[in-house]
Amino acid sequence: MDSIIKKICDGDVRSASRLIRDIEDKLPDAKAKIKKLYAHTGKSFIIGITGAPGAGKSTLTDALITELRKHHKTIGVLAVDPTSPFTGGAILGDRIRMQRHAEDSGVFIRSLATRGALGGLSGAAGNAIHVMEAMGKDIIIVETVGIGQQEIDIVNHAHSVVVVLVPGMGDEIQTMKAGLMEIADVFVVNKANRAGAKQLQMELSSMLNLSPKTADGWKPPVVMVGDAFEPGGFAENIAQMAKSIDEHHIYLRQSGKFKERLQRKAMAEIKEALAACLLEPVLHSLIESGELEKYSEKIKNRKADPYSVAEEITEKFFQKRSKT
Repeated sequence: MDSIIKKICDGDVRSASRLIRDIEDKLPDAKAKIKKLYAHTGKSFIIGITGAPGAGKSTLTDALITELRKHHKTIGVLAVDPTSPFTGGAILGDRIRMQRHAEDSGVFIRSLATRGALGGLSGAAGNAIHVMEAMGKDIIIVETVGIGQQEIDIVNHAHSVVVVLVPGMGDEIQTMKAGLMEIADVFVVNKANRAGAKQLQMELSSMLNLSPKTADGWKPPVVMVGDAFEPGGFAENIAQMAKSIDEHHIYLRQSGKFKERLQRKAMAEIKEALAACLLEPVLHSLIESGELEKYSEKIKNRKADPYSVAEEITEKFFQKRSKT
């Protein structure tokens, strides 16, 4: 076994961090290492946590880590930043809030930059999850950038998805859009001590009652989480949140739906790998040669349409390869 692969499988944080960085930088050697690591993945339970900016996802994630560690679970956390993790943006604050777990060898926290990826997830997220799986983490928490029309990527990576809503942030309207009802396995109304929390809870419950069960037969619970500065009540709320996630995990296992989620995850991984193998080299070549800019000028000036350009590029790159 490759020495770095062995180190990662033994839980070495430095080796894992280095590989995740190389994945983000799209270094050729990183792909080769992921191929070797893949056989050691697939045993972790993956939780996705998503919600609007300011909903308190990082505070909830931090508290959830504490709750899960009480049950001796090892944890990996991927916090996805809309910019760079090194610019002092939101993720820096998130990392500081989770700093109390830094000395805990059972917790590994890593931030990723989306680098323009749609859907609130970094393009490197899937492979970074694989690295944490290979490290042997029992549970991996993926905290995404925020809710939007594209925020469905998380369902392709997580087994259970937690959607965090906050009263007074327009979440009443957000629940009607962005596919929230479809992607949520557990709803959390955070900062439930605020005015409007009960109304938000009632609206969510009413919507869930209109469609009693989701496509896979599970009815998402609505967990109310109060003021983080009231430790006793807050800890109880987080314990209920962890219990609801665990109940969903048990449901997936007992109903056989877990295999369906694994199948969906595998399909998404194939699509991402195909994009990396086929699309990225083509785009790189077009950028290097200046052709991409020329094509975009044609489209901008209505001298060509995107489909014709795509067909021309496809013919140029792929049909030429098939002849050789």
